[in-house]
Amino acid sequence: METVAKVTAKGQTTIPKEVRAALNIAPGDLIVWEIGPEGRAVVRRAQPWDLEYLRAIEGTLSEWAGPADEEAYRDL
Repeated sequence: METVAKVTAKGQTTIPKEVRAALNIAPGDLIVWEIGPEGRAVVRRAQPWDLEYLRAIEGTLSEWAGPADEEAYRDL
């Protein structure tokens, strides 16, 4: 399956209905982006172990939450 979606100026997009159905994604679900070689991205529905990992490292990321980081990454 191949589907096209437009990216807004804020970097947002709508996940096409066919993709949401194929990945069993509902409002409020989290998705994971995996960036591979040659610029390929794979997106999948987040699993419980993804959330456990993110919660485990959350406390270690505070050094990235400052004004300099906001400035550097604002336009991404």
